[in-house]
Amino acid sequence: MKIAITGGRGQLGRTLERVLGAQHHIIILDLPECDVTRAREIERIAALKPDLIIHAAALTDVDGCARDPRAAYRANALGTHNVALACKRANATMVYISTNEVFDGAQNSPYREFDPPRALNPYGASKLAGERAVQLLLDRFYIVRIAWLFAPGGNNFPKKMVELAQQNGKLVGVTDEVANPTYAPDLAHALARLIETRHYGIFHLTNAGVASRYNFIAQILKYAGLAHIPLAPITLADYPRASTPPAYSALANIVGAEILDIKLRAWQDALEEYFSEIRNPKSAI
Repeated sequence: MKIAITGGRGQLGRTLERVLGAQHHIIILDLPECDVTRAREIERIAALKPDLIIHAAALTDVDGCARDPRAAYRANALGTHNVALACKRANATMVYISTNEVFDGAQNSPYREFDPPRALNPYGASKLAGERAVQLLLDRFYIVRIAWLFAPGGNNFPKKMVELAQQNGKLVGVTDEVANPTYAPDLAHALARLIETRHYGIFHLTNAGVASRYNFIAQILKYAGLAHIPLAPITLADYPRASTPPAYSALANIVGAEILDIKLRAWQDALEEYFSEIRNPKSAI
């Protein structure tokens, strides 16, 4: 299969290239060569004649999206609209990587694929607009919602926490922001299985289990050998920021797990492997 990956140089794109490259022909699309917010890219992408496009490109700076909602919608809504049009013209299937932040966090149990989304901030709203563009324009698509993605290499939450712990000698962790840490290699393998099923629709693919930011940081310190670093609990109200994140945006993998038997392991096990991989780089796929 010929698979094009937008955002192919990001942490998920790089992982997908490694996982899918053994069996498929991969085309990497990313800035500056490919700007999906420009209409001219529609025909250029379609001319590549991909069988499948995985749209992983996005503006994921949540606070930046809050400061500049126009930029958020341009990247995440208009960009997705253009990629969907390219899929339509190339007769290609689309995988759209969406987010847990399409939900408002008002409930206290994990959101299911069929729960009605209601975004709380410009990032989530722009990604939800992308979901709707895909659904309106295409018949063959996988909308895959993920949360708190991390991967070996590049800039990610565990790496930032380790650096801050080493620099400051202490950390704080938010106790009332809850979601699912998701390991990019596990997600990539799940996506590889999903695209073989041709079972189209909306999916939640995250590592099993939920965590608060505080829980996540505590485990990061443990596996980094920094459990002696003090970690103080705080709440969202104690941590002012440009964006308002949903308090409880954990996702439940109902469709993938119960219908297709696509399940991801516990996030704690994935995090342990992450630290093993960065200490002894080999292959996290």
